[in-house]
Amino acid sequence: MMRLPLLDPDEPDRFPDPGHALADPNGLLAFGGDLSPRRLLAAYRKGIFPWFGEGEPILWWSPDPRCVFPTAALRINRSLRRQLRDKPWRLSVDHAFEQVIRACAAPRANDSGTWLVPAMLDAYVRLHKLGHAHSVEVWDGERLVGGIYGVAVGRLFCGESMFSAESGSSKLALVALAQLLHEMDFPLLDAQVSNAHTLGLGAIEMPRMEFLRQVAQLGRMPGLAGSWADFTPRLLQPGAGG
Repeated sequence: MMRLPLLDPDEPDRFPDPGHALADPNGLLAFGGDLSPRRLLAAYRKGIFPWFGEGEPILWWSPDPRCVFPTAALRINRSLRRQLRDKPWRLSVDHAFEQVIRACAAPRANDSGTWLVPAMLDAYVRLHKLGHAHSVEVWDGERLVGGIYGVAVGRLFCGESMFSAESGSSKLALVALAQLLHEMDFPLLDAQVSNAHTLGLGAIEMPRMEFLRQVAQLGRMPGLAGSWADFTPRLLQPGAGG
């Protein structure tokens, strides 16, 4: 039986080769370390992400295959556009990151808990304040009704979670984010692990080795650190989004 590596707390940039991750559970690579900005950014640049529950050690993953959205292909479809015609919704970027991540952490129907434990919340809020984590928000007046957030490294965006308080709002946030990323030359939106919902929204499964090859290339490209609050998604404008 393979012994799971323990990360050295004094070497935040060092991770095992993702190719050595377990097949069962799919992608489990290592445990331990911390959630410092330096370690998190190093992990994402290597195609690795943290995922663990309350009371568990920090677990690091790189599943095979990887679920990704090609940003050029994700468009608002006719059914969602029809749904939005009578919705007075507006979009923003990086205007309410903490509200979005806390809404993502809230228990869902029939859920007993959340993987967004307090340490994770604090870590991603810290990344946001440093200009590496970003959110897209959907508003109905002054009420936040949907959103999505993730981490940008180089020209790769690693999606983390999204929420919906109104039908269609999280899908709108996802498509708005993909459009924004496409305009900023981010070709891939990483969604980590596929499920029926993400595949139904247009995600594809990519072999891990191909994903890691693209991560290595995109992670070396100049990024866009800092607030993205001045960017405005165009999806709700007439004729926008295809």
